Amino acid sequence: MLLAFKFKLVLACAAGLAGPLAMAPMVGGIATEPAVPTGAPAVIELAPRSFTYRPAGDFTRAGHPATAARLTLRLERPLAIMKHQVSAADYRACVNDHACRPLQSDVAIAPDRPAVQVSWHDATAYATWLSHRTGEAYRLPSDVEWAFAAGSRLSDDGLAVDADDPSRRWIARYERETANELDSATRKFGAFGVNENGVADVAGNVWEWTSTCFDRSELDAGGTIIKTRPNCGVRLAEGAHRAYVTDFIRDARAGGCATGVPPANLGFRLVREPRAWMSRLAARFAGT
Repeated sequence: MLLAFKFKLVLACAAGLAGPLAMAPMVGGIATEPAVPTGAPAVIELAPRSFTYRPAGDFTRAGHPATAARLTLRLERPLAIMKHQVSAADYRACVNDHACRPLQSDVAIAPDRPAVQVSWHDATAYATWLSHRTGEAYRLPSDVEWAFAAGSRLSDDGLAVDADDPSRRWIARYERETANELDSATRKFGAFGVNENGVADVAGNVWEWTSTCFDRSELDAGGTIIKTRPNCGVRLAEGAHRAYVTDFIRDARAGGCATGVPPANLGFRLVREPRAWMSRLAARFAGT
C-alpha cells in the first residue's frame, strides 16, 4: 500500500517538474507521432538535435541594457510535446471534475479550439489532472523546450542596444511587436499551419505558458551570465513574440503583462515525460 501511494505521489509531482534542460551530444532522428494512450492527447516526439536559442529575460552589462548572445544547445533526450494546444473541451472536462477553474463565459468550447484566457496556475492544475487521469506525467514545457519544438517559428527578441539612448531599443521592440498583432478570435486547430517539426499553430494568436521564470541577469564583458535574479511570480509565455506575464493573469490585455505588447490569448500545450524516465524515478523514490 505504501509503495503504491508513493508511486502515485511521484506521478503527481512529476507533472510540475520543469527544471533546466540538460545538454548532451547530438543524436540524429526525425519527428514521429507515437501511439496515443486512451484518453490522452496526441503528441509529437522530437528526436534530440542541436539548435540555437537566445536566453529569455532582461539583461544588463556594467549597469546598461544588453542583449544575450544566441547559444547552440543540444537536447539530452527526445521531447514529446502536444501536437495541438489543450482544447477548450478537454479543459472543460477538468472543470467538470472540479480540478480546474471554469473558463471565461466568452471562450468558445469545442474539441478543435484552444482553451484560452487561462492563467499559469490554471495550466499547471490541468497538467496535474491530466497526469492522474491518464497515468502519464504531463507538465508545462520550459522555454528552451518550447523554442526547440517551435523551430523556425520561434521569434528572436534580440535587438541592438544604443548605450546613449536605451529607450530606442524599447521603442523598436514595441514597434516590431505591434506590427505583428493578431486578432483575439480563436481559430480551429490547424488554422495557423504546422511547422517543420509537425507541431500545429505555433506562434499563432495563442501565447503558450512555459514553466520558465522571468529573470533579470547580469552579463560579463564576454556575454556570459554571471548573476541572475529570478522572479517566479512572472512566467514566460511564448507566441508571435515573447511575453512576460504575471502567473495569475488569465487575460493579459486587461493587465499583468510585465513587458512588451500583451498576448491576444493565453493558452498552453504540455510535454509528456518518457515512461522510462518515470519508471526510473519511481524506482529511485521507492528505494528511499
